[in-house]
Amino acid sequence: MIDDDHRASRLTADKRPELQISFEFFPPKTDAMEEKFWESINKLAPLKPRFVSVTYGAGGTTRERTLRMVRHITSDTGVPAAAHLTCVGASKGEIDDVVRGFAEVGVKSIVALRGDPPEGIGQPFTPHPQGYQNAADLVAGIRKLGDFDISVAAYPEKHPQSADWDADIDNLKRKIDAGANRAITQMFFRNADYLRFVERARKAGVTAPIVPGIQPIHSFKQISGFAARCGASIPDWLAERFDGLDADPDTHALVAAAVAAEQVTELLDEGVTEFHFYTLNRSNLVLALARLLGRRPD
Repeated sequence: MIDDDHRASRLTADKRPELQISFEFFPPKTDAMEEKFWESINKLAPLKPRFVSVTYGAGGTTRERTLRMVRHITSDTGVPAAAHLTCVGASKGEIDDVVRGFAEVGVKSIVALRGDPPEGIGQPFTPHPQGYQNAADLVAGIRKLGDFDISVAAYPEKHPQSADWDADIDNLKRKIDAGANRAITQMFFRNADYLRFVERARKAGVTAPIVPGIQPIHSFKQISGFAARCGASIPDWLAERFDGLDADPDTHALVAAAVAAEQVTELLDEGVTEFHFYTLNRSNLVLALARLLGRRPD
């Protein structure tokens, strides 16, 4: 059993490099969802994250809403906002205009992604005839337009469309070499997958930070669906922990908190000092995890 003194020693912030955290949200679609969005933002902003990102596709229907959200996050909370940007369904000129629009409202951080085909994950990706060809091409284009802080995606279990691990790591290296500041991983539930991925990337010469993307399990059914679509696996032991809890939200929440706490503390013990949390526009579990990591509101 770990006593309190040992636990405090293990997690004390002043014994480790400075902890960096960031949060990801999606643009709300209704007034009620927007109220919840801002409630969560306002609870998490005092934690002083590196940035708060808002998902968005250049050719998608959320463009104006996302611009409004990132503008207000930056102006109203003082927290840097990062906007997502993809290659899907837009020419280089259209995407460049979006990037300039971000800069005009004070947004200097971008999460640059290839994006998924409109037909769905797993279908072949066909670039726009006048568009950016892939994420590395997009990063290079953004870098030409200004001094942006650029994050890109990484896949601890390999991107579903990568032919093999060499191709996957080579793609990551091209994105970093094109000017990305860091990679943020897809969600994963086996820390060993993340650690092996980082080892592969380092051996290939990738020196940029590879930030683990942590997905608290607010709803096991929902997260399982997300995982199936993006190529993240659900370990048997994890499924067993949530088995039979669909109709028991209180126990589900306790198990979710324990699972997430176990994951982040193990990574902390491995020397990880940067975390990106997929919030699904909810704050309570993420607040608890931040406190466990030693981050409290100023």
